[in-house]
Amino acid sequence: MARRLRPVGLDFVASAPVRLVHAREITAAPEAVFRALAEDVPGWAEWFPQVVLARPADGGAGREVRLKGGIRCRETILAAREPELYAYRVDVTNAPGVRAIAEEWRLVPAGTGTRVRWTFAAEGSVALRLAVRPFRAAQARAFRDAVTALDRRLGG
Repeated sequence: MARRLRPVGLDFVASAPVRLVHAREITAAPEAVFRALAEDVPGWAEWFPQVVLARPADGGAGREVRLKGGIRCRETILAAREPELYAYRVDVTNAPGVRAIAEEWRLVPAGTGTRVRWTFAAEGSVALRLAVRPFRAAQARAFRDAVTALDRRLGG
């Protein structure tokens, strides 16, 4: 059953009780990575293996995302500053145990490529906090695989 989460702002990414941060350098330029994140929303399903469907919502101010395992999310874009920042919060989801979620993608030039840093920030039940440790390794692999696939997709 889908539930409405607590609306949070961009500052939540730095202050959330649960924060998972992953970073990787890729050969694609920051501008190309930003466009893939912010402008080619349906393309996420092509390079992020956990994403089954992604599409813009609310005239581009939000997104609808479906993940493997049946998780559904309705999101609001918090920031889209080309080429360095793309962030969003989850407004409605069927994921259990969460009260708030925001994610931030920071893009920093690294030579001719990009250092991609993804932060997953959440607040939720004790069960969510206990699940973080085993989830962290799986999320790190998912991020690595996704960013590698994105780099290939962008010609890197």
